[in-house]
Amino acid sequence: MTDAALLPDKRQVAASFSRAAATYDSVAALQRQVGSQLLARLPAAAEPLSWLDLGSGTGHFSRALAANFPRAEGIALDIAEGMLRHARPQGGALHFVAGDAERLPLRDGSVDLIYSSLALQWCEDFACVLREARRVLRSGGTLAFSSLCTGTLQELRDAWQMVDGFAHVNRFRSLATYQALCRDSGMALVSLDVRPEVLHFPELRQLTGELKALGAHNLNPGRPGGLTGRARIRALIDAYEGFRQPAGLPATYQVVYGVLRKDS
Repeated sequence: MTDAALLPDKRQVAASFSRAAATYDSVAALQRQVGSQLLARLPAAAEPLSWLDLGSGTGHFSRALAANFPRAEGIALDIAEGMLRHARPQGGALHFVAGDAERLPLRDGSVDLIYSSLALQWCEDFACVLREARRVLRSGGTLAFSSLCTGTLQELRDAWQMVDGFAHVNRFRSLATYQALCRDSGMALVSLDVRPEVLHFPELRQLTGELKALGAHNLNPGRPGGLTGRARIRALIDAYEGFRQPAGLPATYQVVYGVLRKDS
């Protein structure tokens, strides 16, 4: 099975994140941390005349980009219209656009910087995302992204495997796939690395509640339908307890950071 076949339908992704717009910021500590680290990876001499926040969500990093580059024209783009409605009144970008990273509604060579934090893991065709990024970037422009790869939420996945054989946890493409596609993108690969980020929760319900509030609960194709029975939840809790650490129940995110440059 290919990496793409493991990914959820983008219409379901858009609907899930639209519903989560009002609750997202209250539980987005990891997203803030990762996005800030991605900002720090932008080229030191970057002075874009225009930037695109790709998968802009509630607009937190659109506002950060506007503060960093006050003379640049900013575009916030997201597939979830509910996120855009939430972000627009808070400003940051000049334009708020509903769009798909695999079919960007932008002209060729129209932006100097594409910033995308924890959004591209939901795209089925990452090669197409890279082609679109290369198309809309001006010569010398930069694509900086963070995403998730296999191994993310491995503890939750393993705990569910002890309970039943269904796909209860979102699946992500492999690091090797990111490496190969970035290498073949036609852009210069400035950097690409993966860093684990581990959150800890006092109880399992805090983790599952956070995933729901983020809109990032189980969106897998082939996921089990209907309600999860009480006995299976009890079995899941017991299985996850086997991973408990002194700080609490761990939830590991394997975060990929990439920076690419369009040289021509």
